[in-house]
Amino acid sequence: MTEEIIIAGFGGQGVLSMGKILAYSGIMQGMEVSWMPSYGPEMRGGTANVTVILSEEPVSSPVLSAFDVAIILNQQSMDKFEPMIKSGGVLLYDSNGIIRHPERKDIGVYCVEATVEASKTDPRIFNMMVLGGYLSIRPFLKPENVIEGLRKSLPERHHKLIPLNRQAISTGMELVKKIL
Repeated sequence: MTEEIIIAGFGGQGVLSMGKILAYSGIMQGMEVSWMPSYGPEMRGGTANVTVILSEEPVSSPVLSAFDVAIILNQQSMDKFEPMIKSGGVLLYDSNGIIRHPERKDIGVYCVEATVEASKTDPRIFNMMVLGGYLSIRPFLKPENVIEGLRKSLPERHHKLIPLNRQAISTGMELVKKIL
């Protein structure tokens, strides 16, 4: 089984971090993994995306033209990547800043209101809530491997935040709603 994922949004939203955590999680689960980030020179505030491939077989190329899952965090990414989701695939998005909501009927569309929920506690956990939404929809990775992936991707000085991030993942799993 293979899962081809694009995560896209603005720099500073934790797009690349989510991708790195998924990649490490796949490694912890004994999978073949590809992690390919893409971002503009402005980074924070500019557009960023990352392609992650999780597979039980060797990954032949990290370059993809279609995805099983798109995790979308801004309108520009929605416009660019919604058409690139394979029929039968999944689009997960946070509605903050989205003015044109997805309309495709041949994919599963889910929303997680992570921006609103994270603003009530700590905005830094926004991306972990989105990641929790993904894990709820696509239980491809074991939760314990995701926490280990988080531990591997965070600098040790931030390991004290792992319980907060674990809670954010759980909250995101509960917040996600099927739209279409």
